[in-house]
Amino acid sequence: MKVTPLHDRVLVLRIEEEEKTSGGIIIPDTAKEKPQEGKVIAVGSGMLDEDGKRISPDVKKGDRVLFGKYAGNEITIDGVEHIIMREEDILAIVK
Repeated sequence: MKVTPLHDRVLVLRIEEEEKTSGGIIIPDTAKEKPQEGKVIAVGSGMLDEDGKRISPDVKKGDRVLFGKYAGNEITIDGVEHIIMREEDILAIVK
């Protein structure tokens, strides 16, 4: 299935964290928090300003981004969990 976000929406795939700490302790699934870092899979065309001109998004496909803990809506595409969120929910681009 192919999903194309509309307007200023961005489709993000979470990047899973390591299951071990630096000290070698294994973290069980029940104790892990969902990661707040992901990879941009698809980007919408951008918002329209008051004059009707399109404002292009700052993020692009392939960017690694940081986002808020409760940002966006979780959706499942081909059995893989993704998040669709507004561009304004993205906090930073990781380089």
